[in-house]
Amino acid sequence: MLASAAGTAACATPESVTSARSGETPPLKDLAAAKGIRFGTSMDAREVNQAEYLDIVLRDCAVIVAENEHKMYTIQPTPDAMNWVPGDTLVNFAKANGLGMRGHTLIWQHPDWLPDWVNQKQFASAAEAEALLGGYIERVASRHSDFIYSWDVVNETIDPETGDIRETSFTRAMGANVLDFAFHSARASAPNATLAYNDYMSWEPSHEKHRSGVLRILERLKRNGAPIDALGIQSHSNDAPPSAFTATQQKIWRAFVEEAIGMGLDIYLTEFDVNDSMMVPGIAQRDREIAAFTRDYLDMMFSYEQTKDLLVWGIADNHSWLQGFKPREDGIAKRPTLYDSDYRPKLMHDAVAAALRAAPVRA
Repeated sequence: MLASAAGTAACATPESVTSARSGETPPLKDLAAAKGIRFGTSMDAREVNQAEYLDIVLRDCAVIVAENEHKMYTIQPTPDAMNWVPGDTLVNFAKANGLGMRGHTLIWQHPDWLPDWVNQKQFASAAEAEALLGGYIERVASRHSDFIYSWDVVNETIDPETGDIRETSFTRAMGANVLDFAFHSARASAPNATLAYNDYMSWEPSHEKHRSGVLRILERLKRNGAPIDALGIQSHSNDAPPSAFTATQQKIWRAFVEEAIGMGLDIYLTEFDVNDSMMVPGIAQRDREIAAFTRDYLDMMFSYEQTKDLLVWGIADNHSWLQGFKPREDGIAKRPTLYDSDYRPKLMHDAVAAALRAAPVRA
């Protein structure tokens, strides 16, 4: 059904709106697996009942990750309530369809995304904070420890304005040790999962302090013997258009990535999409520019054999969080993902396929 729809769309729609080749392209998961890479997408629990969307997810994806269902504000919105249903819905869907699953995230170390009751907590001691956080991580990470192959243990703890760790009720009680503690707790509860620090620092010119802060965190974790295996690079591009991915910025970005790899870390591309808020309104030009950037960025990242995962943050435009984030001033719908809102593959899909074909095989 998908191949037929893609082929028809390619003939009937304007240049660059949809791919001319994607109907004949092998599933992206197969191209990725041939190189030792996992390809997948984020999902939310509502999407398991959306048949058209599932057609493309199951065709192209080997793994999924929960968009919000494994975050603390979903699982434990109040001190006495544990809401397992949304996360378990996705786990059960993945198991039923032969998909792997990443976990995201055990602690979003940001006061805007912790439950109110956690933000309001005034811990009497570090031990009290450790008991709460450690107990939470143990319950969540152990729940599907035989299935979830990787966890984002800590998410977005760096303030991009300062490069320092964000202050939360946990850091007020534990200081920066909250990060080390979270990783050790995760390893104890999910001993077979790879453990990652995940953040949205990118190649963009305004991200210098963010990149430096992340490197300091990684150095701290490695120095202290925390069981960290990977750096999760979200790979959103929200603060600059693709045209800003110049040779200079590419050199800066390579230096950052290579410093992380030099610490012995693998790289996971965990939330890839391309925000077109600052791009021209014409669909054809936007699609061409997004595809060109996608190929350039992935060629660079796949050149490192330490890059093991590519997960997109929604695989179709109408399922993308970016439709509501930093909206275009002209009100035009965004086109940040591999498929358009009618589930037709775009040039971006071809670019991902081409980058996977060109990638070296992981050792």
